[in-house]
Amino acid sequence: MVSNAPHAVAEVVASVPFTLTSSDIVADQRAPLSLVFDQNDCKGGNRSPQLSWHNAPANTQSFAVTIFDPDAPGRGWWHWAVAGIPASVVKLPSNASASGFLRKIGAVESRNDFDIDGYAGPCPPQGKPHRYIITVYALKSADLRLRQSSPSLMFEHEIRTTALSSAQLVVTYGR
Repeated sequence: MVSNAPHAVAEVVASVPFTLTSSDIVADQRAPLSLVFDQNDCKGGNRSPQLSWHNAPANTQSFAVTIFDPDAPGRGWWHWAVAGIPASVVKLPSNASASGFLRKIGAVESRNDFDIDGYAGPCPPQGKPHRYIITVYALKSADLRLRQSSPSLMFEHEIRTTALSSAQLVVTYGR
């Protein structure tokens, strides 16, 4: 019976899910003004959210984060894509995009659908609130062949082809 104990523990550890949390947002709630875009009709802080992830697969080589609005007209709207986050990094501070934190750790950011490099917060048209899907990906590669300012769709393709696992949070915002 003693020889079965380690096996039972291994099964419990293996079933722990990869998760994403944030001290800046509450899942399925309205995004705070600090994260909202700060151009055009939107007047927010435009700060990328604090994010922490837990229980990534053991063979993770790097991480990527995206924020996508599936409710925008057409194919949706990319607000942020960042890749090349080292496997040793398991959290991003608030405002990681504008503060230079991502550059310091060697990560690269896409050009979002506002035609800006880095993070651009929620700013939907007047009407029904939109959902913003925040996803962290555990990747099986540390080299995605992505450069700063490449389009978000290019980031999405490279991220998805190397993803081992992902975790999500969803927030909403409407005007």
